Amino acid sequence: MVEPGDREVAGQRLGIPESLGVSTLEPGQRPPTTPPGRQVSIRVQLLDDVTEVFDISQRAPAKALFDLVCVHLNLAERDYFGLQYQNPRRMMVWLDLLKPTLKQIRRPKNTILRFVVKFFPPDHTQLLEELTRYLFALQIKHDLACGRLTCNATSAALLVSHIVQSEIGDFDEVQSFQHLLHNKYMPNQDALMDKITEYHHKHVGQTPAESDYQLLEMARRLEMYGVRLHPAKDREGTKLSLAVSHIGLLVFQGHTKINAFNWSKVRKLSFKRKRFLIKLRPDLNQSAYQDTLEFVMASRDCCKTFWKICVEYHAFFRLFEEPKPKAKAVLFTRGSSFRFSGRTQKQVFDYVKDSEFQKKAFPFGPGQSSNGHQPSPINAHSCPLSSPLFTDAGYVRTDDEDEVRRKKCPTDKAYFIAKELLTTERTFLKDLAVITVWFQAVLGKEDILPDSVRTLINTNYDPVYQLHQAFLKEVEQRLQQWEGRSNAHIKGDYQRVGDVMLKNIQGLKQLTSLLQRHGEVLVELERSCRASQRLQELCREFEQQKVCYLSLNMFLLRPLHRLLHYKLILERLCKHYPPTHQDFRDSRAALADISEMVLQLQGTMMKMENIQKLLELKKDLTGIQDLAIPGREFIRLGCLSKLSGKGLQQRMFFLFSDSLVYTSRGMTADNQFKVHGQLPLYGMTIRESEDEWGVPHSFTLFGQHQSVVVAASCVSEMVKWMEDIRMAVVLVEQSNRPSTDLLSTSRSDRKEGGVEAESEEELSASRSSLERQSAQRGNTTVHVCWHRNTSVSMVDFSVAVENQLSGNLLRKFKNSNGWQKLWVVFTNFSLFFYKSHQDDYPLASLPLLGYSLTVPAETENIQKDYVFKLHFKSHVYYFRSESQYTFQRSVPLATCCVVFGCVVTSSLMYYFRSESQYTFQRSVPLATCCVVLSSVVW
Repeated sequence: MVEPGDREVAGQRLGIPESLGVSTLEPGQRPPTTPPGRQVSIRVQLLDDVTEVFDISQRAPAKALFDLVCVHLNLAERDYFGLQYQNPRRMMVWLDLLKPTLKQIRRPKNTILRFVVKFFPPDHTQLLEELTRYLFALQIKHDLACGRLTCNATSAALLVSHIVQSEIGDFDEVQSFQHLLHNKYMPNQDALMDKITEYHHKHVGQTPAESDYQLLEMARRLEMYGVRLHPAKDREGTKLSLAVSHIGLLVFQGHTKINAFNWSKVRKLSFKRKRFLIKLRPDLNQSAYQDTLEFVMASRDCCKTFWKICVEYHAFFRLFEEPKPKAKAVLFTRGSSFRFSGRTQKQVFDYVKDSEFQKKAFPFGPGQSSNGHQPSPINAHSCPLSSPLFTDAGYVRTDDEDEVRRKKCPTDKAYFIAKELLTTERTFLKDLAVITVWFQAVLGKEDILPDSVRTLINTNYDPVYQLHQAFLKEVEQRLQQWEGRSNAHIKGDYQRVGDVMLKNIQGLKQLTSLLQRHGEVLVELERSCRASQRLQELCREFEQQKVCYLSLNMFLLRPLHRLLHYKLILERLCKHYPPTHQDFRDSRAALADISEMVLQLQGTMMKMENIQKLLELKKDLTGIQDLAIPGREFIRLGCLSKLSGKGLQQRMFFLFSDSLVYTSRGMTADNQFKVHGQLPLYGMTIRESEDEWGVPHSFTLFGQHQSVVVAASCVSEMVKWMEDIRMAVVLVEQSNRPSTDLLSTSRSDRKEGGVEAESEEELSASRSSLERQSAQRGNTTVHVCWHRNTSVSMVDFSVAVENQLSGNLLRKFKNSNGWQKLWVVFTNFSLFFYKSHQDDYPLASLPLLGYSLTVPAETENIQKDYVFKLHFKSHVYYFRSESQYTFQRSVPLATCCVVFGCVVTSSLMYYFRSESQYTFQRSVPLATCCVVLSSVVW
């Protein structure tokens, strides 16, 4: 039991021994050197309110003192912090690390420096070490106590309850009441005593590290998080306050934010005496555009102080590396010579991630570890980015020969469309071989597959495989002739591909009856697996093989999806050709035939896509009955934060046509998601509840037996979830069919009131990192959505299966000069990387959900054409296409995965479409996506 008067030294909770100078240093570290001269004692108050004395040379720069403090704390992510003091004008200012300490502090004996957080990142999960998060939690505690972090009463009580849980542990009525009487965590605390104790009572079993996490998670969502107000007035004399954050400049009236200027909109910041000036970039969309905004502050010193803070915030969050010092003027200087000193956020992250300083593995992502003494293990072989393909080792530099050969290729758009047909056909044939060759070989070792199922596979897939083998050879020969790599081009005009496609599609039409039975193969194989435990084990073992880079059931549907690819390719070809072109007639005929086949097979396709998705989800869920029952449709999956007795908890939600299921990550071998509750959609109502609970982007689901409060990561996610749920409720009520109970456990096993029962082990497992996954299971869409805190719908999956790409791309790391040539397959929201198209399995993969896609800026010095950039947190990759056409094909499709799959999609027509509207509803979302992105990215 911790008495009210006891205080923990920073880091003590993590098991760090009491500091005796250099005793806390890691092996190989040394204390910072101090210049010779008279020693001066400086007092520094730490975030735990303990005051330490540090001796420095009177000539030493302030950085020497700052380093001593960080070494004392054993702090690696030190650049988020700073030393603050009160100057003679009673203003709180930051210690300039480049200047001597004693030139800034005139009376060191009477001055106490404060070690506090200086830069507040948008998300506390960007902090890699638990000690850093602990110090941030102490800063939030200070801000709440002094009234700087303002919020509504509910949020304030919840914040204090997490602080109390962290300090004294589980709720005890007498102890908790006495502790709150002796410790004031916020103004007007007495009025909220009952609410604080009510929330504290619900945190039983929550460790200090978990309390810190919940505290930071709630605080970062508040509007005043990390805000430091600087009084000012506008030109009309209205009292305002200015502040700066990671996104840019903020303007407040009281404690309400009334305006924000993103860094991308700010051209220049300056001050003239008491006037603070913000110069903006031109905005053609605003008729009342102002070039310069002017604010008046109390004095020149106030202006300069705020200007310095803005300069440092911009450099820390926006630059990749510390800016270089300005050259000294020969005769005279103009303006301030102040600059940001220290590592940027990017440099801090890279340093801590790669440094030997970090002895404990605190994963990067939501919910790092259960506590400081049980860090989650990291499996180096399971991370999708840990392959040698994604390291500088063995890096391959391409020379100019590739560009010379590329320039000799035809430039006609029809050629690149034909080449896309060739590259995607190569991938498709290998996917067919997974079923007809690899899977058959595994099953041939043990005679356990029923003859009926074996016959189904052989008779329905082998003829399709043989047809496409011949088709691929024809396409390869035609491309060789088109490129002039065969003497056959002398005898005729072979710069066309419509005739080859027409011949193949006419052959496919003869196999329509076989394609219709591919859905039957999927169902029968699933039934056989249910009947035979050994067959089920063999299928799971096969899915773990490298050649099976997707789920087995997805390969079974590949021939049906390939029809959609042909249709898209022929549509582009017909649009490109004028009616007088010799290849137009064959292309138009082929398009008519393939459209007829798609229309004929669309019912089978829709049904099988839904069954495949339900069967796939079945592997990721535990504690649930059979998902794939007649009439049930999958709608959306993704992450939401659920407000429970322990505060906001990350949960994985699955929306079906009859119910909404919520889960958390379990402790199974495959890291399955354990079902905690089910909300039947029949009779459900939904409403926004941000004002009620004080949680951004939150909404409440009211069921017949319970209600649940959840919060999305952003407004767009909230809108998509609410729209999907509302439409699903309308459908289930129109059918007048109550929901089926999915849970395998009885209702008596679960707590009432929407609070699920969880053990500490389950909570710990739910916070393990993506790297704990096996390579195959870790890249499933469910797990990627969990770690990237996003969602995808069935519409997104439908668009994704239509639009797949294969081909060569050149890849470059951010800090290297060479380009590596790779064969890349884009499918299932991921990029799969091969050394060449002849490889049987990918060497690495890159799940793209949550990534940002842009074109490089001039400052990145790429100096190559057709380059696009993918980046997520610290991961940055550049990819170069071989032509303008492939660039325009790659960027929109990758963006469909990066943006469209998790942000843009809002159409719900998929859930209401009739069979005759199938093609329309599949093509409209992608067309809309590409139209929007073409005006943004290019």
